[in-house]
Amino acid sequence: MKRRMFIKNSSLTALSVSVFGSIHWNGRSFVGDTPTTTDILGPFYRPGAPMRSDIIPPASKGSPMNLSGTIFKEDGKTPLNNVLIEIWQCDENEHYDNTSDSYLFRGAIKTGKNGKYAFKTIVPVPYKADPNDEASWRPAHVHMRVSVAEQQDLVTQIYFKGDKYNDTDTSASSPQAVNRILNIVKNESGENTVTFDVVMSKEFPLDKEVYHKITGLYQMDSGNTIEFIKNDDLLFLKRNGQLVASLKYIGNNTFEAGIGFPKVTFELLGKGGTKVVVATQNKTYTGEKFLKYSD
Repeated sequence: MKRRMFIKNSSLTALSVSVFGSIHWNGRSFVGDTPTTTDILGPFYRPGAPMRSDIIPPASKGSPMNLSGTIFKEDGKTPLNNVLIEIWQCDENEHYDNTSDSYLFRGAIKTGKNGKYAFKTIVPVPYKADPNDEASWRPAHVHMRVSVAEQQDLVTQIYFKGDKYNDTDTSASSPQAVNRILNIVKNESGENTVTFDVVMSKEFPLDKEVYHKITGLYQMDSGNTIEFIKNDDLLFLKRNGQLVASLKYIGNNTFEAGIGFPKVTFELLGKGGTKVVVATQNKTYTGEKFLKYSD
């Protein structure tokens, strides 16, 4: 497995050159199908969901739905074994379970040698992200994280054709989401069924030393404190105690999330300090690390 060197000289204290290396990876580099596109993590991801394929709570009044598919390597042809698939969504009343030990409407399974997965859930419903903002409606969707060795972790969402909020939602209306807006069809038993096949992309792992230098707490010029946490081959951004973005390394000192934002660029400063620039769709923030993690 090829490992990308993130820091070329660990004793480097000035940034007269890029110390993060460079990755140029576009669709032309893949053999077969292009990889499944990413989407925003959203504010409701909870690590550690129970291993179960049926995520419908006993008291749910939602309309049952089968969600299944196959996970393929980057060639778009080879099924992947032992892939961890996590899904999460809101209930029929537009609520996410963010606190209970029951992890309602959350679950995880692993694929077998045929790369197949299958969940039993409900047809999700749209919900208003901000109760006071009519423009904040999100279309019905299911979140998914797919993780396996030697493939880049995938965080994505699936949407559904005919949802009236698809065109007004930033993520669902992105060109990257075109192949993730799916039909709900009836199977032979009359059950709601959705098929979503996933093509992974090649992993470019970074040295542990990299994450040691950039993970930790940062004081931002906005007055907020944000935290960067390593999770598999992703970098999670945590704000106000809540995970809000998953970031993958794209080269040139930069990590990127979801549909392109936020975009996070690090700089190594003298005496072990680290600076970060976080660019959202509307604003850019800078900050410096004030607390790092011990080895």
